[in-house]
This record gives sequence, structure tokens and C-alpha cells, in this order.
Amino acid sequence: MTKGLFSEFDPVSSKQWKQKIQYDLMGADYNSALIWNSNEDIAVKPFYHADDFKDFPEISNTKATAWKIAQHIFVADVEKSNLHAIDVLNRGADVITFIIPSESISVEKLIENIDTETTTILFQLQFLSESYIENLLKTCPKANIDKDIINRLAETGNWFENLQSDFQSFRKISTKTASFSVDASLYQNAGANMVQQLAYALAHAHEYLTHLDNHEVDLTNHQVTFKVAIGSNYFFEIAKLKALRLLWESLALEYGMPSTCKITATPTKRNKTIYEAYNNLLRSTTECMSAILGGADTIYNLPYDDIFKKTNEFSERIARNQLLILKHESFFNAVNNPSDGAYYVENLTNQLAEKALNLFKDIERNGGFLKQLKAGTIQRKIKESEQKEVQQFNQGDRILIGTNLHPNAENKMKDNLELYPFVKTNPRKTLIEPIIAKRLAALQEQKRLKNED
Repeated sequence: MTKGLFSEFDPVSSKQWKQKIQYDLMGADYNSALIWNSNEDIAVKPFYHADDFKDFPEISNTKATAWKIAQHIFVADVEKSNLHAIDVLNRGADVITFIIPSESISVEKLIENIDTETTTILFQLQFLSESYIENLLKTCPKANIDKDIINRLAETGNWFENLQSDFQSFRKISTKTASFSVDASLYQNAGANMVQQLAYALAHAHEYLTHLDNHEVDLTNHQVTFKVAIGSNYFFEIAKLKALRLLWESLALEYGMPSTCKITATPTKRNKTIYEAYNNLLRSTTECMSAILGGADTIYNLPYDDIFKKTNEFSERIARNQLLILKHESFFNAVNNPSDGAYYVENLTNQLAEKALNLFKDIERNGGFLKQLKAGTIQRKIKESEQKEVQQFNQGDRILIGTNLHPNAENKMKDNLELYPFVKTNPRKTLIEPIIAKRLAALQEQKRLKNED
């Protein structure tokens, strides 16, 4: 065949499709009936067409066939954590993140009998110690180290020590590892919209780049990892990750860095509930699907009872199996760039990237991310977005099945809470107002718990 499959059909323009739809609406207004606006102020149309693009988007360089299944392990007991990691790896995980609470944790014992040459091991330190990291790298040269001092400031309101000391340690560690990470998941979990999440992630990274560049650190081979939380707006979340890569590529170019970044994704906690908790399985499954299709490199799933139960083998296994099923039984590892060329997703990607870039530029014009954190501007903007979501939830425009729609009055949770699932108040002195992660269902759940017999 020399002609295309559909060459005998006349092409139909976007305008013709719209006229046909308007005719079928029988007098109803096209814009009010079929176009809705997202919280990012993006007008979502009922259909998308090649006419929406001046140039077709380039093929992305992501490899969905290579995404990895990861799991967090909090190290309270070194021997138990080591055995836990070995068991998790044998059950299908590719990546282990050890959460290290103190310098007393022995790295040697922690990685015993683990092949660090073939297994990706990441260490997330809850303290900042150059000597500990030096020893860690001697013991495990290929280790990845999570050292996001700005996330520490944003989440707790304080540095580990102080601005100068923290950045000095950050610079030394980053120089040794030729890498750093940016944890943007806090912004999503606190209620920021997607444009804010992207802009804050970029501005957050820019603070590090500016510091390293000012101290003449060679950034040529530096690797940057963005940690993001994925919500339930399926196609928007796919587009969010694609937009993040576009934005990073633009910023990296200015510093002569690699144009590709690593993305680590995890389901959001913002829409998770303690009542009808098995619904969290459905939510996290679609969120992991968005992460895969959006091009995440590594995915940590969230156990369905994570917000109200201690770590347990059952929910951990279910969370891991969700990813294994997606990867090996649903063929989410069969195509490298499955969302490329979808007019809707590509359009969303471009709009999110453009709006986020404008917000990023505004942040930089006003002194940068740290200055705006200190002034409380970032916190205020996130609160405004969060309250908008809460209002939508209360009005029933944002649905959580089992919570504000079809709740089961017979479901009791008061005696099933092993962890406190709400924001804890601990008054203390802070340099800045911390950014607080909040769940949509929290207030309603507190009322239900109070009214339980």
C-alpha cells in the first residue's frame, strides 16, 4: 500500500468538529456545557485535535519499560531492617530506601548480604553529618544519599543547624556524590495545585544550583532527582511529570548540566482516608499508573493503611503486589513513552509547563524560593489552594467515596487506630512557618470518630 489507511477520507478540522458538537447540543452553550476549568486555571475541552498544535511535540526520552519498584524501610533495629530488605528484594522490589534516624546505625550491618552492585540502595538521613556520609560512601560506594536541606526547612520550619552550616555541608556532600535531590512531594500533600508544585520544585532546585554555581562546583555531570507525590487527577498527573522534565531541561541548559533528571514518585496522602480504607487501594493504583505513564523512574507505593497503622507485612505486600501486577501482568513495562502523541496529554503538558515557568520567573524576580519561604509567601499561596480544595470537598465537587459520598455508617475506626492520623500540634520556635501536609478527609473523620458509640 502506497496510500495511508485513511487517505480516502477527507480530513475534518477542529472547527468542523466543534460545529457538529454545537449542533448536537440543541441550543445549549458549548463553553458552559462542555468546558470545565481546573484548579490550575486550565480550560479542559471536550476534544483535542492536531489543529491545537503549531508543531507536534518531540518524542520524550523517558523509558517506561525500565521503571523500578521501590520500598521504604525505617531502621529502628539494624538486624531486622537488614532481613526485611533482603525479604523485600526477594519478593520483587528493585530499590530499597533505608530511613536512618541517627548516627548510631551501622551501615555495614544494614547492607550485609545485599548485593549493592546490582541493587539500588538509597539512604534517607534524618540528620546531617558529613563524617557519617563519608563512612557510608566508603562502605557502599554506589549508595544514593537523600540530602534535601530545603525540604527540612520547609517541613519543620528550621534548618538542621543554620543556613550557612547546612549549605556548606550540602555543598561538600553534593560535590562528592555529584548529585542532589529535591523533595517536592510536600507541596502536593499540603494542597498546592499542579502549577505551584512544578514551579516550587523548580525554584527549590534553583536555590541549590545557584549555591553550587556561586562556589564554582562543576555541575557538568551532576544528577538531580525530583521526588513527587501523585494525586488522583489521572491525565493531569501524567502531564505534570512530563512538564517537570520539560522545565528541568530548560533550567539545566542554563547551568550546562545533563538535560535529563530522575523522578521518584509516590501516591499522595492527601486523598487517603481511614474510613473505607480499602478504597485507598484503588486510589493508589491509578496514581501509580499515572506515575508510570508520566515517565517516573522509580515508584514507591503507599500501603492502604499507612496513615493509621504501623508497618505491617500484609499491607506492605499488597502495595508491592499492586506494582508487580501493573508491571508484569498489565504490561505497564511494554512501551517506553506510552503517553506521547496524545493530544489531550500533550496540551495539558504544555499548559502546565508554561504556567509553572511563569510562576517560577515571578518567584525569582521576587528574590527566590528561600526568600519567599521566609516571607511566608509560599505558605500563604499553598494555604489558599488547599482551602479551595477543602471547599470543593465540602460542597461535594471533589469526591472521596466512603467519606463524603456513600459513607458506611456501620464502619467504626476508633479502636483500630495504631497511629494518630491527623496533624499533630507541637508548639515550638521556628525560623519560618512550616508547610503542613493535610488530608482532605481529616476534619470529617475527626467528627465521625467523636460521634462513634
